[in-house]
Amino acid sequence: MKIKTNLFLLLLSLLFISLILYAQDKQRIYVGTRKCKTCHKKEKIGNQYKIWKESKHAEAYKTLLTEKADSISLSLDNIKKAVENQKCLKCHVTAYDADKSLLGKKYKKEDGIGCESCHGAGKGYSKKKIMKKHELAVQNGLVEYKDEADIEKQCKTCHNEDSPTYKEFEFKKRWEDIKHPIPEKK
Repeated sequence: MKIKTNLFLLLLSLLFISLILYAQDKQRIYVGTRKCKTCHKKEKIGNQYKIWKESKHAEAYKTLLTEKADSISLSLDNIKKAVENQKCLKCHVTAYDADKSLLGKKYKKEDGIGCESCHGAGKGYSKKKIMKKHELAVQNGLVEYKDEADIEKQCKTCHNEDSPTYKEFEFKKRWEDIKHPIPEKK
């Protein structure tokens, strides 16, 4: 009887752990920039989507479709197509290495470096009722940055000397091009 009880408790524990892991994975699903666009295209909240869309981040994947990118990929790793090279994809595609089960219906690698590259996979926090409460959004996976130094550190995960096309990264200047604050409520 004791063995059956222990086995039952073990199975119950494993089920509980599995449910927790499943819930965590659901939060780590990448929803794609089109999902973010739904709310972040509005002027009253800062039109972050437009800022992104007009940035080089939105074009990051497209740069891998060029002969120049293929040539660089070939010289780096003997991989003919840059769009197949993990070293290229890591800085040109959001969620480049995520399992397909973690990619939502609206996710597109062609969106390049989208919102979730910096703000984290959006499934857990993308609902309007969650996003309206910043602390709740953070609790549900929204990546928060303490200050500009923290943001610069994130930027430099790609904008660094490891890149074969690296040019000096002037954070302050580049940040002015891409920053996208939510306006203060009046």
